[in-house]
Amino acid sequence: MHLDFPLWFELGSYAVLFAILIGDLILAYKRPHVPSPRESALWIGFYVTLALIFAVALYLVGGGEHAGQFLAGWLTEYSLSIDNLFVFVLIMSRFAVPPKYQQEALMVGIIFALIFRGVFIILGAGLIATFGWIFYFFGAFLLYTAIRQAFEKDDEDEDTGDAEGPVARYLKRHLRIGNEFNGNKLHTVVDGRRVLTPLVLVFISLGTTDLLFALDSIPAIFGITQSPFLVFSANVFALMGLRQLYFLLGHLLTKLEYLKYGIAVILAFIGVKLVFHAMHENEVPFINGGHGIEWAPEFSTLTSLAVIVVTMALATGASLVRLRMTRDRG
Repeated sequence: MHLDFPLWFELGSYAVLFAILIGDLILAYKRPHVPSPRESALWIGFYVTLALIFAVALYLVGGGEHAGQFLAGWLTEYSLSIDNLFVFVLIMSRFAVPPKYQQEALMVGIIFALIFRGVFIILGAGLIATFGWIFYFFGAFLLYTAIRQAFEKDDEDEDTGDAEGPVARYLKRHLRIGNEFNGNKLHTVVDGRRVLTPLVLVFISLGTTDLLFALDSIPAIFGITQSPFLVFSANVFALMGLRQLYFLLGHLLTKLEYLKYGIAVILAFIGVKLVFHAMHENEVPFINGGHGIEWAPEFSTLTSLAVIVVTMALATGASLVRLRMTRDRG
């Protein structure tokens, strides 16, 4: 088995990352509360600092190219994770989850996201190693996703109604599920009958949402690096602090209307990059006789990093300006 980095570095990184995630999960379960803006900001700063320290460690162990790939992948996945938060806000609103217990629900959602992304990373790495043409498919899929992201009509009421997902709606019809929460428990007793609490549906809705988002995020990061270790590490660091970001921004997320266009631009860029990469390494018989297309450009890691940072900065800045102008007019 080929390793991109020394075995001790990869195993040590996994151990530290999982220890942090388990600690965060225990903290969310033992101390259910609504984090203050200051507490949320401090935690986000802590996780961002960890990611930057990890990038420095990658630079020392594997060189600047690997460190740059991680940073570009981490920022891409962080941007796509913000998209998760839009739907998380709708799910919490749809089920009227008490703020005190939203931390635990979000942490379970993050664990689901890690599991699904881990599975897709393994599958994606296997497909890339076996079928070089898969980059054509990944690129086309990301371009389709970018177009859908940019032009799909926003309808908050419709989105809120669909936030449960088909699996949750099916279970709601066929299982005994009460209407009241019982702290952070998954079951309660109503009129002498044991029933499930709505928290079960919240977990299922978050899980199915994470499954759909993993379909977008994994092809996107494989467009930046083909190292499974870097892909998984970038995903873990992107999901760290997502819970605190939810409480820091809250419903402000739904008002940052230009963020979705920034994410669409990033997905489109990576989609084009993947198609060009596939053309450059082409082995498909009916395309250029199975030979690589030399004129197809290859974007450097630094170029990718610059596009991601500038795009998200412009989208966020434009959203905040628009929000302030709207408030001033109101």
